[in-house]
Amino acid sequence: MASYNLRDPIHWLALGFGAGLLKPAPGTWGSLMGALMVAATALLTATQGLLYLLLTLVVCVTGIWICGKTANDIGAHDHGSIVWDEIAGMFVVMAFVPFSWLSLALGFVLFRIFDILKPWPIRWLDRHVKGGLGIMIDDVLAAIMAGVCLMVWVSFTGPYTLQQWPF
Repeated sequence: MASYNLRDPIHWLALGFGAGLLKPAPGTWGSLMGALMVAATALLTATQGLLYLLLTLVVCVTGIWICGKTANDIGAHDHGSIVWDEIAGMFVVMAFVPFSWLSLALGFVLFRIFDILKPWPIRWLDRHVKGGLGIMIDDVLAAIMAGVCLMVWVSFTGPYTLQQWPF
């Protein structure tokens, strides 16, 4: 069992505000926390323009340090309860399409599929890149792949189909 200092704000962020401590599947809980944060961001900013992209960049870049520091503090590289990378992944996925509840749900499912299956080169990166960058890079790449799939789906169904769903 990893030993976290829950009073340390860096550990608290790395754990996704506690989502990474939930069992089973802490990565899925972390992704869900990310989806909630994306939804709150989209609803508060009423857009996914430049402000959203800047926030996504900040979440990803700071995540390298947050995840790396927490992993070093607990002495375990990419421990399952470190889920800031999943939160960042959800921000990246949703940078590809307009926000809607449907796009968020589809993005969540696609991201989880790519993050769990880790097709090449995600698996290679996961095994060979260490530290905070190693923790973050496989999830960011999984998010990019999921985002591209979501963007392709929107291109075939039309961008307004995401807005037509009642949820």
